[in-house]
Amino acid sequence: MNSIQLAKGLGWFSLGLGLVEVAAPGRIARGLGLSVSPALVGLFGMREVGAGIAVLTYPSSPGPVWARVGGDLLDLAVLALHRGGRRRQERAVLATAAVLGVTALDVLCAAALTRRRDQAALTARRTRIGHTAE
Repeated sequence: MNSIQLAKGLGWFSLGLGLVEVAAPGRIARGLGLSVSPALVGLFGMREVGAGIAVLTYPSSPGPVWARVGGDLLDLAVLALHRGGRRRQERAVLATAAVLGVTALDVLCAAALTRRRDQAALTARRTRIGHTAE
């Protein structure tokens, strides 16, 4: 799988997760054992939907995937602030592990897309220089 295919997969994941968070924010918060406002989960869902649309619209651009990394950091911050009983704590730990896994994919994909973009720019610059020298 190349970086653009991975970006598209992450975009669809974002879109799906975001729609679920928007549709059932209270249920998601309870399911993860979070004691946060359902409105916050809904806002995070809208962020996910936006990120998914951006990634799917520009799958070769690293910017939208780096934005996903920023969103992952927000998610991790909320999970780190979690307080609750043992059962809730276990759910928060599982959610944190899942977010860390997706964050790793996001970082790998964004870095690969950045290298791809930079290499394309370098090739274009070399090509232009070659044409002006003739």
